[in-house]
Parts: sequence; C-alpha cells; structure tokens
Amino acid sequence: MREGIAGGKLGGIGRLTLVLGAIMALGPLALDMYLPALPMLEAEFAADPARVQHTVSAYLFGMAMGQLAMGPLSDRFGRKPPLLGGLSVFVAASLGCALAQNIGSFVLLRFAQALGGSSIMVVVRAVIRDRFDAIQSAQVLSLMMLVMGAAPILAPLAGGWLLVAASWHWIFWLLAAYAVFCIVTASLFLDESHPVHARIGSIGSALANMLPLARNRLFVGPALVFMFSFGAFFSYLAAAPFVFIQYFGIPAERFGIYFGVNAFGFIMVSQLNRRLVHGRGPRKVLGWGVGILAAAAAGLITCALTGLGGFAAVFGSLFFVVASLGLIASNVSAVAMAPFGDRAGGAASLLGFSQALTGVAASAAVGWIDAEGAIPMACVVAVCAAVSLVAYLALVKSDRTPPASAP
Repeated sequence: MREGIAGGKLGGIGRLTLVLGAIMALGPLALDMYLPALPMLEAEFAADPARVQHTVSAYLFGMAMGQLAMGPLSDRFGRKPPLLGGLSVFVAASLGCALAQNIGSFVLLRFAQALGGSSIMVVVRAVIRDRFDAIQSAQVLSLMMLVMGAAPILAPLAGGWLLVAASWHWIFWLLAAYAVFCIVTASLFLDESHPVHARIGSIGSALANMLPLARNRLFVGPALVFMFSFGAFFSYLAAAPFVFIQYFGIPAERFGIYFGVNAFGFIMVSQLNRRLVHGRGPRKVLGWGVGILAAAAAGLITCALTGLGGFAAVFGSLFFVVASLGLIASNVSAVAMAPFGDRAGGAASLLGFSQALTGVAASAAVGWIDAEGAIPMACVVAVCAAVSLVAYLALVKSDRTPPASAP
C-alpha cells in the first residue's frame, strides 16, 4: 500500500524524508565542500589545473561505476545493507584523502570515496520508488531538496572557512565524521522498504533485469534528459572555482557565497516544483525546466564568447542553469522510474550510472577545451543543454507511460 503525504505533520513520511534527506546531503557535501580548495591543491601538489580537475572527474567516475553495482545489490539484498556498506567505504576513503601525499593518490582515494558514496543515490531513489507513485515521488524528492538544501549552500562556505582557519585536510576529516553520523542515522531510523519476498534471487538475475531498461524508450528518454542536464551542472562544478577565483579574481573565501546563491535558487525552484506538479504532472513541468536550461545556456555562451556583461552576466546565466535543475531533477527521476516498480534498484542504478558517467565526460571536457575564461565551461554547458532539449522533445514530451502498478 502506498503512503500518502501528510501535509504539515511529522509522521512516518516526515521521518522518512528527514532521514533520507540527511543521508543524501552527504553527496553534495563530498562534491562541494572541497571546491574552494582546488587552486590550493594545485599549488600544494604541484599539479596543473586539468590534473586537479581530475579529482572531480574521478569522483564522478567512481559514482558511475558504484551505482552500476549498487542497484543489483539493493534488488538482491534489500536497501539497507548496500547503503551501510557503502557509507563505511566512504568513511575510510575520506580519511585517506585527508592523509594523501600526492595528487595521484588523492585522485584514487576520491574514486574510492565515490564508490562508497554511490550507495546513497541508488538506495534513496529506490526507497522513494518503493513507497510512492510518480507524482508523489516528484513531490517527496522536491521536499527532500529543502531538507538537504543547506548542504550545497553551507558546504563551500564551510570549506572556504576551513581553508582560512586550518587547511584543506580538515574538509575530509569533517566528511568522514558526517558519514559516521549517516551510518548511525540509517541504522536506527531507516526501515527496510524492499521485503525479502520481493527480492531478486541472484546478482546475475538482478543484472539481467537491468538490460531491458537500456532499450526501453520509457526509460531511455528521461535518462538522456537526466544525463545531459546534469552534465551541464557538473561542468559548472569542475570549472567554477577556476573561472570565479583565478579568472574573475573572486577571493577563495567568498566563492562559497556565489556558489550558495546558485544553490539557493535551485532549492527555491525545487519547492516551487512541489506545487507545479500537482494537477500538471511531472512530465509537463520537466519540459519547462529543460526550456529554461536551454535558454540560460544560450545566454552563458553568448556572454562568455563576447565578454558582454563580464562576471555579472556569466554568474546570472549560471544562476538560471542551476535553478532550472529544480524543475528537472525530481521530475525526470519520477518519470523514468514510474513504470519500473519491480526493478526500482536497477532503474535507479542505471539512472545514476548514466548521470555520473556524463558528469565525468562533461567535467573532463572543460579541461580539454583550449580557451580562456568561461568559454570552455560555457561550451560544455551549451552542448549538454541542447542534447537534453532534443531528448525531451523527441522522447519524453508525449506521455506514453502506462499506469504504474503498486509495488
């Protein structure tokens, strides 16, 4: 039986949202908190900017590979065991990052950190699909953005403060401590949502059940929108510290303020999304988000190529790029997973894998483009936004989804 959303009451849904939101916050913390330290890592490890950006790419690649494995594991063994195991790996890798002596070992440890952290995204999406239908899933995911929304605002601010007060090493000590908190929270307050009788008999069967998803139009269309819209976001993540701090001269300790403003826009639009999907459905609202992303990307590349408006114009365009994801993230996940309740873990796994793999390519591509300032970032954002728009118009806009049966 599906649970309803109890308006304004901290019942079972309230506790579930808080628990999942607190755990899911570890993802943006791991990505965002150390961003102000990227120029410092470049100096300390005597590495070039492209090599330092590989620390972002390695994390995203680890997320991709980890999520590919976590889906079948969660369909076979339930949601909690893979989550707790992955968080334990995250703790160990975070401690290793704090003690790293060179850029090579740091990159490898970031990869291991992401392998463990990948369990978060798969399990959270699977748990939500276990308990809610498509519209409820979009609303719950939007509500969780509010619960975890402080993370991308506070993380760069905290990272910048730690750089001034101590060193970048303390960022990873803090990440390890928060992951321990997540382990305790999940152990005590997260109920298993995938009962034994519904689990797939073997890992091989779970993997086999994933393959048809990759050929199913109902999944492939939303997955392409998801992949490339977040490809735009990850190229921003990888390039923003260098563009803001080194090219435009923004002080490292103030980088978190600008990053936080963009994150705040995303949070506010995510909460607006909760109202918009009611009566309209996630598919239609998703189209609005994709349209805003495409328009903002066009503005960004125009400003980057011409220099028109300077930093203010680049920052303003990026604000709408990030804010558009508030209408995309929750809705595209709900649309992609709604028809596949019996394979929620596998669907979440493939969705996360495709997102992270595109993030690897997008963040790496920023370093490959031989141009100055915001041009490399703007080019990658524009390409990703264009592919996302085409995928939505060709494969997602028309509602071909059959009614979803209750799991």
